[in-house]
Amino acid sequence: MSDPIKHECGIALIRLRKPLAHYQKKYGTPSYGLQKLFLLMEKQHNRGQDGAGMATIKLDPEPGLNYIDRERSIDKQAIQTIFGRIGKAYQQVLKGHEDKADDTDWLKRNVPYLGELLLGHLRYATYGQNSTEQCHPRRRLNNWMTRNLVVAGNFNMTNVDELFDLLVNIGQHPKERSDTVTVLEKIGHFLDVENERLAQIHRQLGYSEKQITQVIGEKMDVRSILAQSAQDFDGGYALAGLIGHGDAFVLRDPHGIRPAYWYADDEVVVVASERPAIQTAFALKAEDVRELTPGHALIVRKNGSYSEELVREPGEKRCCSFERIYFSRGNDQDVYREQDGRTSCRE
Repeated sequence: MSDPIKHECGIALIRLRKPLAHYQKKYGTPSYGLQKLFLLMEKQHNRGQDGAGMATIKLDPEPGLNYIDRERSIDKQAIQTIFGRIGKAYQQVLKGHEDKADDTDWLKRNVPYLGELLLGHLRYATYGQNSTEQCHPRRRLNNWMTRNLVVAGNFNMTNVDELFDLLVNIGQHPKERSDTVTVLEKIGHFLDVENERLAQIHRQLGYSEKQITQVIGEKMDVRSILAQSAQDFDGGYALAGLIGHGDAFVLRDPHGIRPAYWYADDEVVVVASERPAIQTAFALKAEDVRELTPGHALIVRKNGSYSEELVREPGEKRCCSFERIYFSRGNDQDVYREQDGRTSCRE
């Protein structure tokens, strides 16, 4: 049985490339990332009216402080519910500490969701149950930062049983037989493998365990993790992920079945399912926003650098015709106008 979270969901990822103090000074708020994530999700609301979720990661947290936050909702106005909770949490922390309202270092330590990595998801369920637990992002938590994984996506894996069996055969005991969990655990497995590979190398070089943790975050080969994970994926997907220490990625299937677009400047790296959402949220022209190449991943490192890297060799492009018709927007220059009806009829 496959996962109820199936078709045409929406994703939004933001990486702030400057300290929160920069956004406080330039835009008058340390919540710049949250405000932009809200806009990206709201502008893709047509993609997910059954639920929504978001997660954030704070870079370089002090030990003992929470650095991964998540909110999900299946309310009728799920986006408003989620960001309403975030706003209330913000005000609750500031109560009695009004003098700290402009102290971005204090705010980052004490206010949940004020992270530099932000991931949003909109859920569109074509069938099956509807519960908060089924909403993305999904988490794989660990006490080592570099082993934490948060994933959200727009995907439909056609070989769920095969992926499930592969996990069982390496000794795992998945808690669900769903493509969401199998994808999360598949990537998580190779994330663990990469952690162990780097740890063994640097133990032999005489590094302490604390030093090894730092080195793993600096040298982690995210492209290799995704390449090993995706070699068994069959279906359309646009997968977004955050790794606990600060790396992030968005991976697109080799045939470009699921859409993904991105933009970067000196302040942000942004990815979304729809080009117009990025244009509107960041006041950009269509030509400023790039399509993520099929079979490639946009990888954003903890240091803020980014690159689009080949993960699986691209094949014939097969954009989902249903997705392009049903979720098309009037201001999207890439809408297929003449052939979609004919294509849908053939399919």
